[in-house]
Amino acid sequence: MSGMEIERKFLVHKQMDWKKLATESSHIRQGYMAAFNTVRVRLRDDRGYLTIKGHSHDGGLSRYEFEKEITHEEALQLLKLCQEGIVDKHRYLVPYAGHVFEVDEFHGDNEGLVMAEVELSDTKETFEKPEFIADEVTGDPRFYNTYLRMKPFKLWKEALRPEYR
Repeated sequence: MSGMEIERKFLVHKQMDWKKLATESSHIRQGYMAAFNTVRVRLRDDRGYLTIKGHSHDGGLSRYEFEKEITHEEALQLLKLCQEGIVDKHRYLVPYAGHVFEVDEFHGDNEGLVMAEVELSDTKETFEKPEFIADEVTGDPRFYNTYLRMKPFKLWKEALRPEYR
């Protein structure tokens, strides 16, 4: 897959039972390599991926993305080359009103953080938000996985309202 990635990010109301709406889930571990652009190695359950992402445009709403599936063994070997700090999370797919929301529940040093993303085909595309969607964080670098790798949620979660910690 390659092309322009357009997505919006939101915090999730943790007190709501959004997991019962999920149709699928997977365990994701990902690491990052030093580069001008974002270079990510991801293990999603037993499948590996190498992803390169360009810089964000439109206030963090869009950016170029190239992704290629690699073998599980290749992903394991490439993770050893990544910078310190693996992002560990479970991703849940929640279909709602014609879109699929990807809800990430983080583990490890990012435990307690729950975010949802929705991919769009156009920067002006409208969509209906499910009840569990809270404040938008699109473009806020604290919620990028590359930031969470270096400055995990446990170090700054007190800056958020209690319902998001």
